[in-house]
Amino acid sequence: MADMASKRPPGPGRGAGEASEKLWGGRFEGQTDAGVERFTASIDFDRALARFDLRGSAAHARMLASIGLISAEDERALIEGLAEIAEQIESGCFPFDPALEDIHMNVESRLREIVGVDVAGRLHTGRSRNDQVATDLALYLRDASEAAERGILELRGILIERAAEHLDTVLPGYTHLQRAQPVRLAHHWLAFVEMFGRDADRQRSLRSRLSDCPLGSGALAGSTLALDRHHTAAALGFDAPSANSMDAVASRDVALEFLSNAAICMIQLSRLAEELVLWSTAEFGFVELSDAYSTGSSLMPQKKNPDVPELVRGKSGRAIGNLVTLLTVMKALPLTYNRDMQEDKQPIFDSATTLRDSLAVMGGAIQALRVNEQRMAAAADDPMLLATDLAEALVVAGVPFRAAHEAVGQIVKHCVGKQLDLRSLSREDLQAFHASFSASAAEIASLEGALEGRKVIGGTARSTVEQALSNARADNARRLGELPDGESR
Repeated sequence: MADMASKRPPGPGRGAGEASEKLWGGRFEGQTDAGVERFTASIDFDRALARFDLRGSAAHARMLASIGLISAEDERALIEGLAEIAEQIESGCFPFDPALEDIHMNVESRLREIVGVDVAGRLHTGRSRNDQVATDLALYLRDASEAAERGILELRGILIERAAEHLDTVLPGYTHLQRAQPVRLAHHWLAFVEMFGRDADRQRSLRSRLSDCPLGSGALAGSTLALDRHHTAAALGFDAPSANSMDAVASRDVALEFLSNAAICMIQLSRLAEELVLWSTAEFGFVELSDAYSTGSSLMPQKKNPDVPELVRGKSGRAIGNLVTLLTVMKALPLTYNRDMQEDKQPIFDSATTLRDSLAVMGGAIQALRVNEQRMAAAADDPMLLATDLAEALVVAGVPFRAAHEAVGQIVKHCVGKQLDLRSLSREDLQAFHASFSASAAEIASLEGALEGRKVIGGTARSTVEQALSNARADNARRLGELPDGESR
């Protein structure tokens, strides 16, 4: 999509293997090889930029008229022609032609047919495909990041409401996938609410770096024409024109940031998906996915497979790969535009779609799943989950934590070796390991005490989790309310 010569669509008698003549670029005499045409064409994927390209072209036409470089009649014809093209693309009847290489040339070629060669030819006054594509991409990324933020917040809302349903559902918390300490399911799901909150922050922050308009930067050095760059920037919803024409057409760091944000969010989704996969196994039995978010086996009638979370887990690899792809493309490019940068589009489009769809299906899966509270409670009844509480009771009695940890480790070893319930130990039994124990294990440590004793901010006490739920609900509503309705700018 560089500012290089483009090609004429096939004419009468031209076969698929023949080369095309140059339609734009008067210095060329020879024809482009047909294989090169196929290799360099981007219309199959950059048509996703069509509506942004049309918006940019309309703003550019109005600016050219405002400074007297085109007439009011030409402005009107161009705006009407662009609107007609927009309708054709929306209805699916636009004649996309791979021989015209990219979305910009497809639009310009059709515009020539609608309004005439001379009028259409005036639209490209003072611009290059380099600043065109940079502008289109900035507009696309603004919308994509806003859509991603909205999807993240909607998933957050589902997790918050499911967490509120399970304030008193208890399960083991895990480290190293080993049972560690009892927690509330609400507290567990609120951990993901916090993670996704940061993902939403990243998407919002990204848009602050999409506030400058590249249009008017030309191929790399601006223009000798007295373009009103503030006019087009304002018309397209940017805060200001870009400050440096070379940076405007050469940089893709914001695209990299979007891909990074998408990859990070997909990793968070993958972790949530992994838990759904584990928890829905017979070995855990903590949840059952809805039939709408599961599939069967082609051979084994009894199977109910967690395909949706498995696919989300797998698609995180695509998002990571897309980020690595563009990092590699950009890592050694000299200023300014290089044709390598055409390879930025597919990773961006793919990550935007993958993230959007993954957020939606995970939200649906969470909303529809059934929680097996009894299985969770039985797992949380493991007495070894209370070992830390015994150690902290010694700390309260003045014992250094390392000494307390050592004593309780010996107690755990004793119980495992004798197959004893930790809670069955009397005060005398405990004092055999450390004299500072002042009560029996059952008096010191209980499931309820383990939960309610952790009243610190971020802990598992019911009142603490209730407050966290209230805060999260208000925070999510505020964030959603700050997003504009419908399409952005």
